Amino acid sequence: MSAEETPLEVSRIFDTILVLDFGSQYSHLITRRLREFNVYSEMLPCTQKIKDLNWKPKGVILSGGPYSVYDEGAPHVDQEVFNLGVPILGICYGMQELAWINGKGVARGDKREYGPATLNVQDPECKLFTNVDHSTVWMSHGDKLQSLPTGFKVVASSDNSPYAGIAHEEKDIFGIQFHPEVTHTEQGKTLLKNFAVAICQANSNWSMENFIDTEINRIRKLVGPTAEVIGAVSGGVDSTVGAKIMKEAIGDRFHAIYVDNGLMRLNETEKVYKTLTEGLGINLTVVDATDLFLGKLKGVTDPEKKRKIIGNNFIHVFEAEAAKIKPADGQEIEYLLQGTLYPDVIESISFKGPSQTIKTHHNVGGLLEDMKLKLIEPLRELFKDEVRHLGELLGVPEDLVWRHPFPGPGLAIRILGEVTREQLRIAREADNIFIEEIVNAGIYRNISQAFAALLPVKSVGVMGDQRTYEQVIALRAIETVDFMTADWYVFEAAFLKKVASRIVNEVDGVARVTYDITSKPPATVEWE
Repeated sequence: MSAEETPLEVSRIFDTILVLDFGSQYSHLITRRLREFNVYSEMLPCTQKIKDLNWKPKGVILSGGPYSVYDEGAPHVDQEVFNLGVPILGICYGMQELAWINGKGVARGDKREYGPATLNVQDPECKLFTNVDHSTVWMSHGDKLQSLPTGFKVVASSDNSPYAGIAHEEKDIFGIQFHPEVTHTEQGKTLLKNFAVAICQANSNWSMENFIDTEINRIRKLVGPTAEVIGAVSGGVDSTVGAKIMKEAIGDRFHAIYVDNGLMRLNETEKVYKTLTEGLGINLTVVDATDLFLGKLKGVTDPEKKRKIIGNNFIHVFEAEAAKIKPADGQEIEYLLQGTLYPDVIESISFKGPSQTIKTHHNVGGLLEDMKLKLIEPLRELFKDEVRHLGELLGVPEDLVWRHPFPGPGLAIRILGEVTREQLRIAREADNIFIEEIVNAGIYRNISQAFAALLPVKSVGVMGDQRTYEQVIALRAIETVDFMTADWYVFEAAFLKKVASRIVNEVDGVARVTYDITSKPPATVEWE
């Protein structure tokens, strides 16, 4: 059996705006903004062949990208997109793509335009610019239109971009040089809503309330009336919400399994067991596989190898555990639940076009090609904030719904270098102090994710008038909405001073504590 499952096919149920990604760092934000006003959106690579779609979008958005449309080998959209008969919006590179297809006229500008610019709306009657007036927009481009493409007219401009907004004279095809998806563009959401709702006439019916019934019905249809499902749970919000929706769908035929890979936080296994069994009534089996995982990780320092090892052995343990469960109908367990989210999918897929794989996510890229179990991923189309709202609707306790994410590979990717029992002890104790102080300060809900990373370096210190030469802890705390972009959390100096003092004094083996102030991008949330 393959690891593939029948997809949710949300795009067949809800009106969908298709975003074709040309590699911009902002592409995912287009999808996120559309969902904020309850229009479902799905992102696919710019190389997507329209004939391979088994659904028809209500509209198409061509994203920005890092290339020049006139370069040899530059990515270009499938021309069949223009035969769909639906509205099209090109953003930045997407606009230049429209121009290139309709008479060229794209060249390097005299100067790169990056940052805020004042938009001058020249045609207020243009449907795209309804309720969008002269305002600040965000530019990020080196190329620009040198002339109007055939069949288009100017509808907006800026000081440096005379063709900041264009519209086809007969068709609902539009191009804008700026990025409406970023918060720096003051009326960007209004513009995107104009396109999706007013022009594409997409129904604003995407909500977690509607998603619950849709997904439960899909699971019941996929699994059937007798098959049983094994569930991968970690105690985090993603796997917990996934487990809860599985229980709602098939009841006692869902079997949750928690694999203790020895890479968990302090007292994690005990807390997870109590929460899922006593709190949510989920039938949970705990498998202690600490020796197996630590043995496989011995001597391994490369983060991608760590992820693959953990992902592969994770599945082996699950398959072994699944074999022990004897369904009432005498059949074998066929399905495995995972809490994969949409950002995991976006970051893990290396498009044949311009996008690159940032890192392999445990829930996406660490699986065996010959895995026997079929995957069920009920949250695969959702962003983190959507999952939290879904959890609230399903009655998951608030403290669990708002719990910070914890990566599938666990502390293995928060310990840079080889993972040993001693390194795990240090990382666990430091992390526990950090989170404990965050909770005590009453700021846990203000932070999206926080943790302590153990660095593979040593530093000179002084303890009790004696020289020490021990390891370094890096603290990380970020604020984000969708985990696709993130900013570092600004602690008060007194808070960091207290945390650093506690870690150095209470955790044997640590001589120094630092705080990571890098945003995402350019960094990722985790260190590995």
